[in-house]
Amino acid sequence: MSKYFFMLMVAFVAMSCSKKVEVTGNFAGGSPLERIEFIEASGVATLPLMNIGVDSKGSFAGSFEAPKDGMYIMTYAGKQGMIYLKGGQKLNISGQAEAFPSKFTVSGDAKKNNDFIQEALAQIQTYATQINVGEMVTKDEATFLKEVEKVRVELEKRIDAAAKKSSPDSDAVQWKKDEMNASILGLMSQYEMNHAQATGKADFKVSKNFTDAEAKLKKDNDRMLKNQPIYRNYLLGKLSQEFQTYATANNKSGEETSSVLFSQFLDTKKDMPQLEKDYLLAFVMSNSDINPSTTPENSAKINKIINEKIKDSEIKKDLERIQFVLSGPKLGEAIASSPLVKEDGSAFKLTDNKAKPAMVMFYASWNPYINEATVPVLKEVTKFYQSKMDFIYVNLDDTKDQFVKTSKAMLQGMAGTNVYADGGMNSQIAKDLGIYGFKLPSFIMIDKEGKVASKFFYNLGDPELVTILDKLTGLKAPMAPEATLQNDLIAPPMEAAPATK
Repeated sequence: MSKYFFMLMVAFVAMSCSKKVEVTGNFAGGSPLERIEFIEASGVATLPLMNIGVDSKGSFAGSFEAPKDGMYIMTYAGKQGMIYLKGGQKLNISGQAEAFPSKFTVSGDAKKNNDFIQEALAQIQTYATQINVGEMVTKDEATFLKEVEKVRVELEKRIDAAAKKSSPDSDAVQWKKDEMNASILGLMSQYEMNHAQATGKADFKVSKNFTDAEAKLKKDNDRMLKNQPIYRNYLLGKLSQEFQTYATANNKSGEETSSVLFSQFLDTKKDMPQLEKDYLLAFVMSNSDINPSTTPENSAKINKIINEKIKDSEIKKDLERIQFVLSGPKLGEAIASSPLVKEDGSAFKLTDNKAKPAMVMFYASWNPYINEATVPVLKEVTKFYQSKMDFIYVNLDDTKDQFVKTSKAMLQGMAGTNVYADGGMNSQIAKDLGIYGFKLPSFIMIDKEGKVASKFFYNLGDPELVTILDKLTGLKAPMAPEATLQNDLIAPPMEAAPATK
């Protein structure tokens, strides 16, 4: 009997510690060409946690590991909605596709928390129309602080009323109150920055009463840092003017990156907690210098800052991941040997390609940049280089059946090897090479030894890509293709960071 009790307890612990979120849903009128993604709203340099398709009836299903409990961004058809989630939950999302995100329904384990979030939002928005920020900024400090406290008490009362109506978890209520405190701090920051100009009192400085009121709202600094992006924005805003002065004095050439300057600036802040430095530095890097157009030189500087200045292991890991996703595998290292499959069911790996160098394309039928206008350009490229180069087309659709249909419709008669990555966007090769929906279609070159010979490209007309093709094959292209396969590489949402002049 005790044996079975022990097994039951083990099973319970395993379930209660699970971070997996299972999502099902239906958007009436949804299109199979659209995708649904979930992104952690409070992370740094966040990437999609799940990319799933919508079938012809508007239905979808998938799961992902939730890094933490809190707010998540759900994207569909280029639009974003917010959902509060906790690890281990099963939920269903329904609504009209054209009405998302203004109207949708969450049911299942996440229902009560999201009912609360929506109810609290409605109550706060109703009250917010009564607040005249411009007028508050002109008040004397004592009057302003009284009005701010009145606002805080009223907002908290409305949050509590929403909680009483919806019966959410205490964590969800705390999250909403932390968001409220961060918003009030933002209001106080506006007062501090604008009161002098609004009243003509050029020498105005806030008093100790003001800073004490701020300190009271910031008493849970670490929790708010981790969960509230608007709190980080507030902290960055407080540093903005001082950083501008520092950057101007220490960027004589005018060519130094914001990341380097802000890292050096934080070194002067001896009393600032390390976790605060980590979050603020991460957001400055993510907003200013971690992007697809970053030069190798600046990318190396960013890597150095991540390694030497960021101490929190989770923040470091997130930054390293986004750096890898944007820059791709290192030149000269072996390409990922993740398993792929041909249409006939036989196994294939990118490392199997040994006779010639190869250009590898990653694509999916649902990606809007693959269409009839761009495929002819790819055909011209393959036709010109095929005597000296192999071509491998890796399909990332959701099923093998879709792969078969897509490859026949798009690539029939084109020189090369068609293969499927089982699991599509959740496949091992997508994970190993850092491929996400915003990176499709993409191209990478490997030499005849199976080693990485280029970065990822998103445009077949890129002169650098043509140069590499010529170098690997010994051929000389008469000119770069006039048409392009273009991917705009939309970066994940980031908070605003103080910029250098």
